[in-house]
Amino acid sequence: MSLPMLFQPISIRGVELKNRVVIAPMHQYAAKDGFAQDWHLMNVGRYAAGGAGLTFVESTKVDRRGCGTIGDLGAWKDEHIPGLARLAKVIKENGSVAAIQLGHSGRKARRFRPWEGGAPLTQEAAEAEGVQDWDKWELVSASSLASGRDPEPRGLSKSEVQDLVRMWGQGVRRCHEAGYDVLEIHGAHGYLIHQFLSPQANARNDEYGGSEENRRRFLMEIVEEARRFWPEEKPLFLRLSVEDNAGFGPDESVNVAQAVKPLGVDVIDCSSGGMTGSPVVSAGRVTYGYQVPYADRLKRDGGCMSMAVGLIVHADQAEAILQEGKADLIAIAREAMHNPNWPMDAAIKLGIPDAIATTPPAVAYWLEKRASGVDITPSTYGAGIDRLRSE
Repeated sequence: MSLPMLFQPISIRGVELKNRVVIAPMHQYAAKDGFAQDWHLMNVGRYAAGGAGLTFVESTKVDRRGCGTIGDLGAWKDEHIPGLARLAKVIKENGSVAAIQLGHSGRKARRFRPWEGGAPLTQEAAEAEGVQDWDKWELVSASSLASGRDPEPRGLSKSEVQDLVRMWGQGVRRCHEAGYDVLEIHGAHGYLIHQFLSPQANARNDEYGGSEENRRRFLMEIVEEARRFWPEEKPLFLRLSVEDNAGFGPDESVNVAQAVKPLGVDVIDCSSGGMTGSPVVSAGRVTYGYQVPYADRLKRDGGCMSMAVGLIVHADQAEAILQEGKADLIAIAREAMHNPNWPMDAAIKLGIPDAIATTPPAVAYWLEKRASGVDITPSTYGAGIDRLRSE
């Protein structure tokens, strides 16, 4: 049998992925002063051991002010490097390629964790958890425009924008020194880069605001600065909210992709939403693969490879997206939380003979021994997307 596309190796620049399953970056809000904790090690380790070709560490902040919560992971000082390196090491040791996403929350910073309500954080609550730099944890953005009833941020001066570009470069340097092989710039979900891209959040009248070209200048400079510190042989991804329902949509996203490709961006991670409150905006009803049309559009017209994400749950669903040419990579997020061994499970369901070998020997040996000795159906067995749609 021919190997399903989901499990065909793919090379991007000098990095080869053993399959096209990507564990998307997922906030854990478990860091302390930006430092990685044991939870982070366990979290990325279980995904890497589950057989994914590429495993992302969550959005990691390039500036203290960019932390969305008390628990955001950090890369704003060299002291963070050893903890980040430990995460990269465990990902690689378990057979996956180590990736990391760099971000800045901008006006969406300084909030309670989602399970604490997600509202703007109070100084009292922050100091109760040990925060000692409340005044420095400032809300900044492209302009002094609040989102809804949130606190008003301070608009960054031109020199501060340029300082932030340099902070991104230093964050990239730290990630390279920590041993990561793939890096993603977070330009989506209403965070700082998206705030510059958005005509709703960006009311500047200098070269970083106004026209569509000016509004993407901050991102372009970040990409250029990132490539100063990110080696040529290492892939660079960019996450976009391809549709934000606030004036930045697929056409603008295509323009961004075409602009950043010559600067060294290889893959557009195609998400949506975040500017008007909801973290996602659908291309229709929110259901299986609802954001895939965005990856399809960017792959066709953007000049970059694309990665699809968003309620991609079933193996045959993921395979069909690739077979139909709608994306080059498949990112799994909450479904991986439900089943960290999703890649192995998908390989079994797609009929790959050595599917269990996608996991490390300490797992594969025992599962292969059981499979050869008894006739059982694993607990994760499911009918697949086609069967579900017909019911």
